Amino acid sequence: MADGSFAGKALGVCMGKSIIVINGPNLNLLGTREPEIYGSTTLSDIEDMTRAHGETIGIETVFFQSNQEGEMVDAIQRASGSHSGIILNAAAYTHTSVALQDAIKATGLPVVEVHLSNIFSREEFRHHSYISPVAAGVICGFGAKGYVLALDALADIID
Repeated sequence: MADGSFAGKALGVCMGKSIIVINGPNLNLLGTREPEIYGSTTLSDIEDMTRAHGETIGIETVFFQSNQEGEMVDAIQRASGSHSGIILNAAAYTHTSVALQDAIKATGLPVVEVHLSNIFSREEFRHHSYISPVAAGVICGFGAKGYVLALDALADIID
């Protein structure tokens, strides 16, 4: 669910390959927030699409969204030992959060950074990411499909 819950799943050890998809601030407003930039797809739509693709490639997907940086750090830390990798759309925290970068480094898990819009065609401050230096890769500008692309990338990395 997009409300910060894990769709009824605990953050405990998952069977098989499991990816956690972590979404940051304001992504709970997708579908209504600046549709000219982010489109009309909701976060729930993205979760459904990503989950369905995960099922076709044999990867369980667990979802988390928070508007609070500390909750995102906690989710990244708990992912170690429970998940095989992380898809992270840190939203605005991408450009400000050393804490998220440190949490990623501490887990040792592969991370794919995702952005719905092409951050390099937007405001200058969005061109810098604290996540990119510790991510396996970055996918931006492909809208909701970026999550599916990230899942495929992580599947290749964890195999």
